[in-house]
Amino acid sequence: MTRFAPLALFVIAAAVAAPANRAQADPVAGAAEALNAYRAARGLPPVTLSAKLQKAAQSHGSDMAKRGYFAHNSPNGSTPAKRARRAGYHYCYIAENIAKGQKSLDQVMQGWANSPPHARNMSSAEAREFALSRSNGNIWVMMLGRSGC
Repeated sequence: MTRFAPLALFVIAAAVAAPANRAQADPVAGAAEALNAYRAARGLPPVTLSAKLQKAAQSHGSDMAKRGYFAHNSPNGSTPAKRARRAGYHYCYIAENIAKGQKSLDQVMQGWANSPPHARNMSSAEAREFALSRSNGNIWVMMLGRSGC
């Protein structure tokens, strides 16, 4: 029986570490929890993941990585508002945070929390939904919005 103990300990350790590993592999998996904890500490309601905002965020992150720029406005004139509408997101509030180089969700969330304009977006009482994408080159895009007002 003792010869199986190391295997049992490995299985238990892997099960405990799985949530952290999933969040590292797929930052969206832990983003709702991290963002909603940030908002709750400020007395704000939680936000939910939006597939339409996710499409807009991923598209912008991929475009920045592919075309080698880093900005809210793309070289072709696309803005966060235009990208949201193009993805079918009809909003009365829209905001976007971008970051580059952070290697983990914790690092990018901490960076945004320490930046007044980014923190203001994450703390908006208007936001009801969000999306987070991570593209090649560690380009992060968070969109926050409120639809159907």
